[in-house]
Amino acid sequence: MQITKRNIELRVDDSLMRVYLVAPKVPGQYPGILFYSDIYQLGGPITRLADRLAGYGYVVAAPEIFHRLEPIGAIIEPDDLGKMRGNDDARRTAISEYDGDAKAVIEFLKQESLVIPEKIGTMGFCIGGHLAFRAAFQKEIKASVCCYPTGIHSGKLGKGIADTKERMKEIEGEVLIIFGTVDPHVPPEGRQEIIQTLEQAGVSHKILIYEADHTFMRDDGYRYDPVATDTAWSEITTFFKRVLG
Repeated sequence: MQITKRNIELRVDDSLMRVYLVAPKVPGQYPGILFYSDIYQLGGPITRLADRLAGYGYVVAAPEIFHRLEPIGAIIEPDDLGKMRGNDDARRTAISEYDGDAKAVIEFLKQESLVIPEKIGTMGFCIGGHLAFRAAFQKEIKASVCCYPTGIHSGKLGKGIADTKERMKEIEGEVLIIFGTVDPHVPPEGRQEIIQTLEQAGVSHKILIYEADHTFMRDDGYRYDPVATDTAWSEITTFFKRVLG
């Protein structure tokens, strides 16, 4: 399916938040997806993932997660200095601010004419996987895809310790989590802790584990695995189709 692309602005806490919006070109209404980047924001590897999802028939809204700290349109390079910068931005952002951004984008999607308001999901990568998981605390979110999410098991997200594990019972929708076996950020014991907490909370979930590294879906680095990526996409699109239509 062909897509259209544009940038919109939302105001959150008097900060201008750029949102990259991708939608099917064919007129109609579609499910909406709150789409989160990794710490490097909306560079080509992430916008290509957003574009790909939109092509399956979704309106995808990807906010700049560090809009309070970075200039509009800032793309952080995935090198050593960029990693330091992105991680510092993450540490300097309050968890409540991340949550407020989620609510703002969800409200936008509910009011957007292209979106079926009762069919909203979320998807994210790395820190964005954690943010997508937290977005599921909002009652509007019916389906959440969290790709190699960092910090859920440890509480590492922004300023302070995230209460993500403690709030899992608030999730009403379904969750799909994708892990890599050699991801140093989510070791086996961390994965198991997340799975056990989901089960105890009674959250409807599916866990997929691939023989892959962290960020294996990002197509610009040495950890990229195209085979695992294609397999994961098949699962992701099937999941969204089943839950959101």
